[in-house]
Amino acid sequence: MIRTVQETGSTNADLATALRAGDAISEGDWLVTDRQTAGRGRQGRTWFDGHGNFMGSTLVRPHGRDPAPASLALLAGLALYEAVLPLVANPTDLRLKWPNDLMFGGAKLAGILLEREGDAIIVGIGVNLAAAPDLPARRTTTLSTFGPPPDRDLFANALAASFDKELERWRTYGLDPLVRRWESIAHPFGAPLTVSPPGEQPINGTFAGLTEDGALRLRLAGGESRVIHAGDVMLANEEG
Repeated sequence: MIRTVQETGSTNADLATALRAGDAISEGDWLVTDRQTAGRGRQGRTWFDGHGNFMGSTLVRPHGRDPAPASLALLAGLALYEAVLPLVANPTDLRLKWPNDLMFGGAKLAGILLEREGDAIIVGIGVNLAAAPDLPARRTTTLSTFGPPPDRDLFANALAASFDKELERWRTYGLDPLVRRWESIAHPFGAPLTVSPPGEQPINGTFAGLTEDGALRLRLAGGESRVIHAGDVMLANEEG
């Protein structure tokens, strides 16, 4: 079920509030808004409120045998990729960037934010269908650059169906095939990256794939690898 509201502070925050109040929210339910006044991205950044864009949240209730909840960022990225893929003229320009961005032509097209509330993981997704924010030192893009903006409601239905399919695959087949698929549509192996782990100075290296549990492998200049479990990642061609 997709529920749409005209305006809210944050769809993630609304779902969290509803869960704390004991409301019955099922996997597959989505909250989508026309306007979001207090949206949040990773590390406290503002989540851009662009009219005509997709801004929505859903939730997953991980079971004991499910893969690690953090891997839901990869799952959401694949679902987002599959929903956007039919809308772009050149699929090779559409790439995933670890841990939670969808890029088009080296610029940010969409982002994902995961937050835990009790036994649920809330998955917030923002997609630049009609407009893109002007971010400092980071290029952004929108699907409307290449033609008429996609209908938001049709896109919401496509994304919800794609997310359901990826969630079933995640539970049925585990993390390995998901990681392999994610790598196949990510920035190429060897791509220069700058990673800023929490509380550390930026680290330069190249993309060396993902670990079995979905963490980033960064190849350093000396040839050694470092596993990154959290941090900001910038591609060499991403800076504005």
